[in-house]
Amino acid sequence: MPASSDASALGQSRPGGPEVLMVDNGSRSVSAFDRLPKVELHCHVEGTLRPTTLVDLAVRNGIQLPTADLDALYAYDSLDGFLNVFWLGQSTLCTRDDWARLAYESVLDGAAHGVVYRESFFTPARHLASGQRLSDIVAGIDEGLSAGEAETGVEYRLIGDIDRAFGAGAGLEFVEGLVALRRANAPGMHRVIGVGMDSTERGIDPRIFKPAYDLARSAGFRLTGHQGENSTAADIALVIDELGAERIDHGLPVLDDPELTARMVGEQIPITVCPTSNVLISNSYSRLDQHILPDMRAAGLLATVNTDDPAFIALDLAAEYAAVAAAFDWDWDTMVQLSLDGVAATWLDETDKSALADRVRRSGASLREER
Repeated sequence: MPASSDASALGQSRPGGPEVLMVDNGSRSVSAFDRLPKVELHCHVEGTLRPTTLVDLAVRNGIQLPTADLDALYAYDSLDGFLNVFWLGQSTLCTRDDWARLAYESVLDGAAHGVVYRESFFTPARHLASGQRLSDIVAGIDEGLSAGEAETGVEYRLIGDIDRAFGAGAGLEFVEGLVALRRANAPGMHRVIGVGMDSTERGIDPRIFKPAYDLARSAGFRLTGHQGENSTAADIALVIDELGAERIDHGLPVLDDPELTARMVGEQIPITVCPTSNVLISNSYSRLDQHILPDMRAAGLLATVNTDDPAFIALDLAAEYAAVAAAFDWDWDTMVQLSLDGVAATWLDETDKSALADRVRRSGASLREER
């Protein structure tokens, strides 16, 4: 975040992107957000790929990059443009060791800014299509996460995401692979607790993935889905009603449908919101203070705050909390409640949820006194 002593709101943007309201609340506030224990439920492990690591892996794996300029390498001006950059990053992950390094650095970077528990997506469709083995990918990620957990004390779980762009057949094959690995007690599969889907939403009926979701459910996986980043409230309803999603990732147009909103409030179906990403990646808003998140929470929705792809927008979860607090003029207690809502939306069992919530409350109270 930009250095400033007056807690002023500052306009920032990625190269070629729209303005986003970011803030510097001063070193004390940023430190407090770093130290507040936080949960993250919408973060792609590939989206935590450090630019320097991308370059290292590209060199090692003989991949030609379009530019040596790191800023230009991560530049985009639309969701489609971002996906191209994201896929470039994915292309450098060629071996089990590459996945392990990615995951290890992901843990360290998250822990440095107060992430204590994360349910992280991985989307290996392109790697599977190129001949990588799902077992190697999962084992590599697990190896890196385990090393990072041992150093930091944080805890990670995984959600296997279907890539819509590869179609229903590839999605079903992916879930079949996860089911087979789970039944074989393959290395790392104890971490894979859920199945979801991501990538482009335009022109794709989510119902084509019903066989994959049905199989995942029957095998005991929890279910979520990216919907409402650039689609409609009706599509969100389909993902819940037809696919059985227990969470929605993004969910921006939910308030367009009062009946859907009431249902999600009543059933406390979480929405994992990524405010800065919705400005810089999907261009859904020009500025952060225009985001619908306050209206979601005012309506009673269980809406959490997340980074999405932090390395691609030069972000971390503490900075996201600081930016959201300033954009919506939310006080410290509101931000602690936001962290608690993240805990409530996890797929932890009730005992672990209660313990983690107590940790957040204790830390929040202590940090309030310091502020």
